[in-house]
Amino acid sequence: MSSERLMRIHSPEFQAMADRVLRATELTSRLNVLPFEDEAGKAALFAQILGRPLPPRTTVHPPFFTDHGLHLDLAERVFINQNCTFLDYAGIRLDERVMVGPKATFITSGHPVDPEERRHYLTGGPIHVQENVWIGAGATILPGVTIGRDAVIAAGAVVAEDVPAASLVTGPKATVSRRW
Repeated sequence: MSSERLMRIHSPEFQAMADRVLRATELTSRLNVLPFEDEAGKAALFAQILGRPLPPRTTVHPPFFTDHGLHLDLAERVFINQNCTFLDYAGIRLDERVMVGPKATFITSGHPVDPEERRHYLTGGPIHVQENVWIGAGATILPGVTIGRDAVIAAGAVVAEDVPAASLVTGPKATVSRRW
């Protein structure tokens, strides 16, 4: 995949990422203890976490977790339920009207399979969730995946490959069950 990233661990780029992870962790830990009704406090912290305010009519219910935040791109009318995790090192884009169930996890980074390379490199691929997708509770979306418009990802599914538009994806290793 041409958009796949490879970063050497113990490099200046890796150190900068590690510094941002510490900052994002600090900000999300503050966000996750605010009273639910503190809209102004949540908005201020989301602006720091994402590097910009949440878009209009976008809802994110804490607790919320991200390791970077600055590479998480949320469109208008996105809904993210509680306890979701976004490891956005390589970039995550959620288009308009995406709904994310509780405890969903988006992971854009990993390590090479080769044991000799595993401790020396971080790999990654962006995730793109197109318009009007529904992601069920506890689903896991892995690096480099694009989910097509109007698709539904069932609760608990593990999505390791691109998903066609208007399809239902189920199972612990997600497969396309049907298209419409």
